Amino acid sequence: MDYFVVIRILFFFIVSFVIAILVTPILTHFLYKHKCWKKKVRKLAPDGRETKIFAKLHKDKEIGTPRMGGVLIWAVTLTITLVFFGLGHFFPALRELNFLTRSQVWLPLFTLIAGALVGLADDLFVIADKGKYVGGGIRFRHRVLYVIFIGLIGALWFYFKLDWDMIHVPFLGNFSMGLWFIPFFIIVMLGTFSSGVVDGLDGLSAGVFLPIFGSFAVISFMQGKYDLTAFLAVLVGAMTAYLWFNIPPARFYMGETGILGLAMTLSVVAFLTNSVFVLPIVGIILVIEAMSVIIQLTSKKFRNGKKVFLVAPIHHHFEAKGWPAHKVTMRFWVVSFMASAFGLIIVLIDKTF
Repeated sequence: MDYFVVIRILFFFIVSFVIAILVTPILTHFLYKHKCWKKKVRKLAPDGRETKIFAKLHKDKEIGTPRMGGVLIWAVTLTITLVFFGLGHFFPALRELNFLTRSQVWLPLFTLIAGALVGLADDLFVIADKGKYVGGGIRFRHRVLYVIFIGLIGALWFYFKLDWDMIHVPFLGNFSMGLWFIPFFIIVMLGTFSSGVVDGLDGLSAGVFLPIFGSFAVISFMQGKYDLTAFLAVLVGAMTAYLWFNIPPARFYMGETGILGLAMTLSVVAFLTNSVFVLPIVGIILVIEAMSVIIQLTSKKFRNGKKVFLVAPIHHHFEAKGWPAHKVTMRFWVVSFMASAFGLIIVLIDKTF
């Protein structure tokens, strides 16, 4: 084994974590100074119906705690990526520290920043209490259009720039999809976008995403895609620092700028590692969260307002049933870690046989 490769990856993880820890006080000072939080508790669901239980549970939580904490994750990741790209470009001795490569990192970095900026705009609308969307912010259908557009760019990059139209199904092999790869890519990105509802409790989103991205870092390492692994190490390092400040009581919330960027980037990473069919396994919490919302809205629409869950997404359902928020959060962490481990087992068995 080339130990330098491992050292390089761990180095980026630690550097990212330390930098994120150091800049967080600056970010939080800015967010609190400018009162970057919701000005009123959300009382309506996306379908326009009242959410009395949610409003009661979170009447003292949504107001007074800043959004946009996700800026920490993507800003630190972008900065480290560009700094080491510059160092490697101008100082040949540091060339090995540059991991910004066209085949492995350009697209996930672009997706992270593009999704984060759309989410940032949504957060700013919410903070300003503007926009016609329920709860403020960008209308849901407009966000979907942005995701489709970014997904289309990603699909075209895979198909034309990387000459990639292949998907891998564990235990069955590789299958060429031809032009159908493009709509399939967009559908998967929309699916991960829908999982952005895994937020709203202190420490929940970062704690769930960490093992998921960590598992894909392991997969990319096993495939020899060390630049992608380094990028994911930076991302996980920044996310770990974010979680340090987001555990109860949270200093800030991730907001759409973090959730949207991470969720969309996850789909790109799954395709780059040819592990898209492993994604629903390692991301089982994301699947459950998204499905709980879909089931709830469908039930209310076709069953005359009757609900399946007390509140959706499902983490609020458990909260409404009396579980302390920290218990919901930590149990979701455990499930996410176990699912990620199970996904890695499937990848290893598939690779062996």
